[in-house]
Amino acid sequence: MTERGVQQCHRDAQQFTIGPSHLRWDGQSLVIDIQERGMPFPHRVKGQVRVHPQALFSFSTAIDTQGLHRWGPIAPSARVEVNMSSPHQSWTGMGYVDSNEGDEPIDRSCREWDWSRSPMQDGSTAVIYDIQGKTTQSDKLLALRFTPQGEVLPFAAPPRQTLPASLWQLGRRMRSDGSVHVLEQLEDTPFYQRALLQNHLLGEQVQSFHESITMSRLASPVVQAMLPFRMPRRA
Repeated sequence: MTERGVQQCHRDAQQFTIGPSHLRWDGQSLVIDIQERGMPFPHRVKGQVRVHPQALFSFSTAIDTQGLHRWGPIAPSARVEVNMSSPHQSWTGMGYVDSNEGDEPIDRSCREWDWSRSPMQDGSTAVIYDIQGKTTQSDKLLALRFTPQGEVLPFAAPPRQTLPASLWQLGRRMRSDGSVHVLEQLEDTPFYQRALLQNHLLGEQVQSFHESITMSRLASPVVQAMLPFRMPRRA
């Protein structure tokens, strides 16, 4: 993933272009054509991803008490097809598309968050956003269930459970009705981690995609100096 300046980003009603890569909606699915360079060891990354949403949502809500940061799932549940020519590999599975936007840097109002997405037996998707603000008065908790029929249903979030720290000693928590087990660590960085968990939610045993992020680490000069080696920047 390359950070690119405004001159390399273009958007119209049909397509969103970011450098040599672009996204477009073909009427049934989101088509993502990728032409990138991998890091930290440069290599070609080229291929196409197709995202077939179960349902599309226009829902958006604030994730902070001031309303300066907003989040909404566009496709809480989707079938994804990945076909890469470089490296040569392909697979299919379940995926998710959401949107975040803000009027200020996120570290100004947020200390950390834990987020999870859990597919449920009835085809709905349960999402929990557990945000710790700069003060306890600015904490925010979202627990929402998105149904295949397009409904957005709030539910009572279960208690917070503490998970073992990541390899980078990143603290993380998960709201669950029972014990939580890490099935697979998908990403582990100094400020961010993502894992596949097994836990209990709304009376079901589920597998949840879970992420944690700590803003003080993201904003630290050391991490900021490291980021260009993982995410190159082009004007």
